Amino acid sequence: MEAITLFFLCLASLSHAYDQELLEKGELRKACSRRGNAIQPVRRVNSTTRLIELRNLMSSEVRLGTIPIDAYLVTSSDEHQSVEVDEFERRREYISGFSGSYGDAIITMDKAALWTDGRYHLQADEQIDCNWLLMREGHKNIPTRSHWLKTHFPNGARLGVNPKLVSEYTWNQFKQELNNSKIELIALNVSLVDEIWPKEERGQMRTKDAFVLDIKYTGKNYSTKLEEVRRQVKKAGAEAMVVTALDEIAWLLNIRGRDTPFSPFVRSYLFLDMDNIFMYVNASQLVTNEVLRYLHAESSFRHYDTVQLRNYSDIWPDLRTKSQRYKKILVPSHCVYSEGASHAIYEHIFPSRRLPKQSPIIYLKAVKNSVEIEGMKMANIKDAAAMCDFFAYIEKQMSTGRVFTEAILADILDAFRYEQNQSLGNSFRTIVGFGPNSAQPHYIPTKNTNSRIFNNGTLVIESGGQYYEGTTDVTRTLHFGKPDDLMTEAYTRVLVGQMTFNSLTFPNNMKMAHVDVLARGPLWEMGLDYLHESGHGIGSFLGVKESPISVQYDLEVSNRQTFKPGYFLTNGPGYYKEGYFGVRLQNILEVIEKPWLEHTSGHKYLGFKVISLVPYQLKLIKLSLLSTHQRRWLNRYNEEIRQEVGAELKRQNKMEGFYWMMENTKYIPENGIPRTPLANSLLVLGGFIIRMIVVN
Repeated sequence: MEAITLFFLCLASLSHAYDQELLEKGELRKACSRRGNAIQPVRRVNSTTRLIELRNLMSSEVRLGTIPIDAYLVTSSDEHQSVEVDEFERRREYISGFSGSYGDAIITMDKAALWTDGRYHLQADEQIDCNWLLMREGHKNIPTRSHWLKTHFPNGARLGVNPKLVSEYTWNQFKQELNNSKIELIALNVSLVDEIWPKEERGQMRTKDAFVLDIKYTGKNYSTKLEEVRRQVKKAGAEAMVVTALDEIAWLLNIRGRDTPFSPFVRSYLFLDMDNIFMYVNASQLVTNEVLRYLHAESSFRHYDTVQLRNYSDIWPDLRTKSQRYKKILVPSHCVYSEGASHAIYEHIFPSRRLPKQSPIIYLKAVKNSVEIEGMKMANIKDAAAMCDFFAYIEKQMSTGRVFTEAILADILDAFRYEQNQSLGNSFRTIVGFGPNSAQPHYIPTKNTNSRIFNNGTLVIESGGQYYEGTTDVTRTLHFGKPDDLMTEAYTRVLVGQMTFNSLTFPNNMKMAHVDVLARGPLWEMGLDYLHESGHGIGSFLGVKESPISVQYDLEVSNRQTFKPGYFLTNGPGYYKEGYFGVRLQNILEVIEKPWLEHTSGHKYLGFKVISLVPYQLKLIKLSLLSTHQRRWLNRYNEEIRQEVGAELKRQNKMEGFYWMMENTKYIPENGIPRTPLANSLLVLGGFIIRMIVVN
C-alpha cells in the first residue's frame, strides 16, 4: 500500500514539474495538446490568417521601407499611451484575439507570444488560439519579453516597433535589456497591424464633441491650474512642457469628451511654455458647447491662458521647430500607470533639449481639492443608491422565477446607473461573472460564454460610473442560494483583509506597498493569494485608474510612493478558485489626515475613509471569524449606509431599493465574542508593520 502511495506521489510530482516547465515556456495552454484534436474554447479567435499576413509584411522591404525584420512588437496602447483605448486602436486584440486591457504581443516568423498579468491569465488562455504562447506574468520563472527574445534569437535579430505606440520608458527598457545581445530595435514608419486590418472589421475613430466641466465640479478654473503647472515646470528646470496623456489634458483644461471608451477624454496634445499654450486637436470637436469661447481660442487678444489651436497632426513638425527655441523642454517619463510620452515624441525633440521627468500634472491631479472631495463622496452615494436599487430589483425578479444571464445583468445595472442625475455612463465595462466565470478577475461575458445565473454559485459584479461629480468603482460578491463553507470562508477572509486595510492609521512616510500585507494577510494564513494589485488610484470624473497610487507589496513603484491627504484609491482584495468560484470586494477610500495624532519623529498621521457605501451580503459572512472590533466596524459602516444612502434612496423615491438596503445592513451582535486566531494574527501583523515604519 505504501509503495502504491509513493508511486502516485512521484507521478504527481513529475506531472507538476512538467506543467511548470510548460508554464515557463508559455506552452501550458488549454486544448492545445499536440496529441489529439481537442474541442476549442468557444471564445477562442482563429489568428492563423492574420499572422500569415503580418509575417508577409515583416519580410517585405517595400512595405517596411527598410530591410526585413525578424520580430514585431504589438502593444495595447494608442499614441497617448492610454490604458483603455477605443475600438479603432485595439491592434493587439485584432492580431491575437485577446481583449483584455493589458498585454503585449511579440510575433516572429515561427512563433507568437502574449504577455499579460494575473487579472487576465484565464481569459487570455480562453481567447488566444494554439498559434500563441501565453506568458503568465506573476508566476515564477516567466521570461520577460527581452529574455524570451534573446533565447529565441541567440545570433541577433531586428525587432520592429511602431515608435508612436510605445513609450520612451518601454523603448529604453528593451534597449537596456537587449544591450548585450545582437538584437536591434527598429523604429518603423508604418503600423503593420493597420496594414492588414480590413476597414470593414475595424471600429471607427471617435470624434465626439467636447464639453466644459463647470468650476462647481472642478473647484479651480483652468487658468489657476495652468499657473500651477508652469510653476512646477520652471521649478524642474524647464522652460516648456509637452503634455501627451489625455487625462492630464482633461484635468488641466477642465474639458471632457468621449474619444475613449468609459473615460471622458478628448484626443489631443498640449504644448505650453511660460506665456503660451498650444492645443493639437480636431478643432471641430470644440465648436459645440462653447468650448472655443471658454478656452479664449477665438479671442483677438492673446493672454497667458489663451489656448492656441493647431491641427492634431501638426504636433510632429511643431516639436521639431519648438525644440530649437527652448533650452529645456519637460518631456513626461514613466510614473506607475502613466507610461509617459511615446518614443516618437522624444525623437522629435533634440536630445540636448529634453528634460525627462514625471509629469507634474500627475501629482497635482491626484490630490483632490475640497470641491472634488465632496463631489467624489456625492458620486459614490448616488452610485450606491443605483446599486441598492439594482440588487433589490434582481432579487425580487429571481424570486418570481425570472431567468437572468450575466450579460442581461450587466445591461440592467448599466441602465440603473445611467438613470442617476449627472451620470455619463460607466467608468469601465461592467464585469459580471457567475460560478466558474467569477474566478476570472476581469471576466466580460460574451455571446459564447454568457452564463445563466443560478442559486448554486457566487456572482461577482464589478462596476463603476462616470458622474460630473466624480468617478466610482465598486465590487460586491453575492450568492442567491446557500453558499458552502469554502465560499463563506473565502468571502470572510477577503472581507477581513479589506476591513483591516480600511482601518489602518499610519505615519505619512509609510510606503504604499506596506498596507498591502493587511489586505492579503487573512488569505496568506491559508496559503492563498491573488495575482493582482490590492488598490489603485482613481480620478475625479477622469480615469478609473490613476497614477501615482498603486498598492502591491512586490511592486517597485509601490515601494517608493507614499500617501497624501486628498488621494483617492481602491481597496479590492479577492480570492479565485479556478473552475469553481470567485470572491472580490472593492471600495473606494479617501486618504485623510488625523491631526489629533502626532508621530514621535514629527511625521503626520493619516488614515482612510471608505466612501463606497454598498452593503455586503450577510449570509456570505462567517461571523465566527470576525473579532469584536471587526463586527463593530461593520455595524458602523452599515449605519453610515443607512444614513447616507438611505436618505438618497428616499429622495429618489426608490423605496424597494431602500427596503433592500435596510434588510442588508442589519445590526450584528458585537459583545461577548472571543477573539479569533485570525483576528489575533492580524493584530500582530499590523503591529509589526507599524514598528517597522517607526524604526525606519
